[in-house]
Amino acid sequence: MTFKRTILSGLALATSLALSGCIIVDEQTSPPRVVTVVQEVEPAGPGADDRLNATLWVQQAVEYKATAEGIYALAGMRLDEALADPDWTAVPEAQQPGYQDLPPAIILDADETILDNSAYAAFGIQKGRDFDEASWNAWASSGVAGPVPGAVEFTNAAAAKGVKVFYVTNRDAVTKEGTARNLKALGFPMGGNVDTLMTKGEQPDWGSAKGTRRAVIAVNYRVVMLLGDNFGDFTDDYKGSPEERQRVYEANAAKWGREWIMLPNPEYGSWESSAFGNDYSLTPDARREMKIEQLKAWSQD
Repeated sequence: MTFKRTILSGLALATSLALSGCIIVDEQTSPPRVVTVVQEVEPAGPGADDRLNATLWVQQAVEYKATAEGIYALAGMRLDEALADPDWTAVPEAQQPGYQDLPPAIILDADETILDNSAYAAFGIQKGRDFDEASWNAWASSGVAGPVPGAVEFTNAAAAKGVKVFYVTNRDAVTKEGTARNLKALGFPMGGNVDTLMTKGEQPDWGSAKGTRRAVIAVNYRVVMLLGDNFGDFTDDYKGSPEERQRVYEANAAKWGREWIMLPNPEYGSWESSAFGNDYSLTPDARREMKIEQLKAWSQD
């Protein structure tokens, strides 16, 4: 028996192809000869990305659609209760005396509450790219996001009952035109002669915390409901450690599912960043390691 072996030069080993090796003893030679066989392997493609399963779930799972539509059905029932109760408000700290006589309004976040940005996440996963502001603003300005299931129907039903629908989003002010175009194209109510889309940075005090924008709305409206996918859509005390966030959550227990309606977002949010100290200067691998350390795992003895 004879063996043919291909010897790869050092230059070939430096190519972008992944290479794997194994050791074979050729006993047909005298004395036996040890030969290293190098096999070419196709590139592995994008590396591990924490968004993969979450993005696939949002795009394909009927379980996600059923969850979102069920939440908006609950919101519709809660809205009817709120309209029948003049004292009902979702932002008591921002309402002034006599707020019961103000016209009703609801406040919704945009991303992953009414707008589905899973296509942007899929772009990053397939290209092996993390979030970056330039590509995100380009996506947001393109105005092509789809609707979260149930959102268009709920907001239009609210508007038909005389409720003003506000969108308070942390999309940058530079994306406002594209975002407004996106919402209008999907059929969301846009407020008529009232500017109901409030973006981050549009006014000097409109930062990531949304309390100042909620307070502006509360001057002229009885805000009966907040809807969002992130803790910061409901309270400015959304940052901190998981333990600190848990305490704030529990302090507002009576509001959840009533004045405050939460949508699911497994792709990103302040829940994720709290696990790595909100430090986005860390590499994705370092962030992932810190998130793994946060897990409460089964210990099999």
